[in-house]
Amino acid sequence: MPTNVKGRSLLTLKDFTTEEIGYLLDLAIDLKQKKRMGISGKSLQGKNIALIFEKPSTRTRCAFTVACIDEGAHPEYLGKNDIQLGHKESVEDTARVLGRMFDGIQFRGFSQETVEKLAKYSGVPVWNGLTDLYHPTQALADLMTVKEKFGTCQNIRFVYIGDGRNNVANSLMIIAAKMGMDFVVIAPKSLWPTEQLLETCREFALYSGGKIEITEDINQMQGAHVVYTDVWCSMGEEDHSVERIKLLKPYQVNKELMMKAQNPDIIFMHCLPAVKGNEVTEEVFESKYSVVFDQAENRMHTIKAVMMATLV
Repeated sequence: MPTNVKGRSLLTLKDFTTEEIGYLLDLAIDLKQKKRMGISGKSLQGKNIALIFEKPSTRTRCAFTVACIDEGAHPEYLGKNDIQLGHKESVEDTARVLGRMFDGIQFRGFSQETVEKLAKYSGVPVWNGLTDLYHPTQALADLMTVKEKFGTCQNIRFVYIGDGRNNVANSLMIIAAKMGMDFVVIAPKSLWPTEQLLETCREFALYSGGKIEITEDINQMQGAHVVYTDVWCSMGEEDHSVERIKLLKPYQVNKELMMKAQNPDIIFMHCLPAVKGNEVTEEVFESKYSVVFDQAENRMHTIKAVMMATLV
């Protein structure tokens, strides 16, 4: 086990090394096998975990709750109407209060600055369950799924298509660069990742042997092992839905696009929830290529691994 993981927060995967990410993935795979065998642990017994949610959630909330209970911890759900985070009480003060009562804090909300303040002032590990910039626990579950399907993350051609500058795309590009993958973003130029993040990820890829490509050309699907998409309008962007659908319709994942990969072993991935008929057709979503529900389950195992590694 990497010696410097304990006590750490997971705010963005930029802060974790290739070895540390690899350790979390291996631990998650081991925990999944044990759960399927009916083996549960008590590694988090006596721990109390605060689950702060500014945004609604299915997978993140359920994954953290079940992961806590499986290992003996107590999860406490704190919705946006339950606490005064950033309203009647500053984020800094809320963090200092919660840090004296809880052993770890999960935050799912809007601002990356909020989760960073929680980590800075609480004095306990804080885990980013989603912000507008990053979704690191999703990216961990996605790479776990890739490793299960292909036995490795190295030299995998991973194509992300659609909205290439949302939180999921950002976190996938970071983890792919760290883990030596050939990561391709296919998107209209207006939805490309920021130059700053691209530069950072290309530096990561230099050390891992990975590669980052950005293109508008859907023919760059060729040779893909993975095709990944997400909703065309993220939470809070619903006002842009009409123009976004028009812009991204050529980037829909359909049977014709899947065939461009010329790889019978290709898998289709989506972080869910999906808007079938927009970013992906029902045919592909329900096809043999789809591993979306493996990804959803793996949220629980990777989140459990993160909590155990940083708390125990």
